[in-house]
Amino acid sequence: MTDSSMKKRVLLIAPQPFFQWRGSPIRVAFDVLALTRMGFDVDLLTPPMGLPKPIRGARHIRPPNLFLRRDLSIGPSLWKAAYDGLLLLWAVGLALRRRYAVVHGVEEAGLIAWMVGRLSGARVVFEKHSDPMSHRAGGFKNLVLHAYAAVERFTARHADAAIGTGPGLVEQLRRAGAVVAHLIPDIPSSLAEADAGRAAAFRAAWGCRPSDVVIVYVGSFAAYQGVELLFEAIPRVLNECSNARFVVIGGAPDEISSYREWAERRGVGARVVLPGKIAPDELPHALAAADILLSPRLAGINTPLKLLDYLKAGRAIAATDTPANRLILDGELAAFAAPDPAAYAEAIVALARDPARRRAMAARGRTLIEETHNLEEFSRRLERCYRGIGARCDERGF
Repeated sequence: MTDSSMKKRVLLIAPQPFFQWRGSPIRVAFDVLALTRMGFDVDLLTPPMGLPKPIRGARHIRPPNLFLRRDLSIGPSLWKAAYDGLLLLWAVGLALRRRYAVVHGVEEAGLIAWMVGRLSGARVVFEKHSDPMSHRAGGFKNLVLHAYAAVERFTARHADAAIGTGPGLVEQLRRAGAVVAHLIPDIPSSLAEADAGRAAAFRAAWGCRPSDVVIVYVGSFAAYQGVELLFEAIPRVLNECSNARFVVIGGAPDEISSYREWAERRGVGARVVLPGKIAPDELPHALAAADILLSPRLAGINTPLKLLDYLKAGRAIAATDTPANRLILDGELAAFAAPDPAAYAEAIVALARDPARRRAMAARGRTLIEETHNLEEFSRRLERCYRGIGARCDERGF
């Protein structure tokens, strides 16, 4: 970036509550961190929910919670549309008061970014985190998803630059007519490194014995994540492996309660732990407490963020053989199985009985993260994107 007498300002609009323990807010936090390190003064505009997460050099702006919601569900909804309207009003007000070089919109906020950018003369970056059709559920919701996909295509065509978090998303952006589409892969959700003592404390808190094979899933309980498939596989694994213990991290309170009851009804409640969500900076220690990590993903064309955390943890992975998992994993990094409970259980059992194979997978995974999926590479790619549009807007401080 060239020196400038004015402070370079970016308005980054994210439609998800911030901060929350899930993929998009974690990714947004790294966007903000990388932009501040590049010398930008960042205004982050999000809905009025979530935990505080200060980032030096950034200002977090939340409109008033006019609709009194405590959370927003993943995927399109009427409540999300209402809060998106609120974000649009606030973004316009900010753009009229502050001179932004770039308005950067995430997911459906890309359309808001385009509108505000064209109103204010700022450059527009659209960032795509997921394939909306991975949320398909039938009926009216599918019509909404098709409309959402159409809005994404419009935004991709009209933004000055687009970003996809995986090759499949970048290909979608290119097919939509994006002027330029940058691949900026995700990185592990925490920069913290695992501590052996804290990992041991997690195993103890979960009631695990030293001889147990601890099998861990991390993520939301959304249908596309394959959590139902996982739970159907659990009794099969426990019948084969007397020393196996499952830990399922994530889920909302009602989801956790439902699956606890499910496990009790099937007589496996004592060997299935559902501790709820764990903060991203605690997650490396929790993953280090595992022997096997699980990705039962069913749908989507972007790399599940959990896989990067898994590879960084240096643990073996059992994954469904689906396009999303195959984007980063191969047979040397994971044990694959067809996406059905019997096949998935068989793959988990095979790993549980083969510690040498688990160690080999773990070493390869850690090497991949150290070489390619790290904050330095993430920042370089984001700067390349901004330089590309900066070459055409020097008068705005690039």
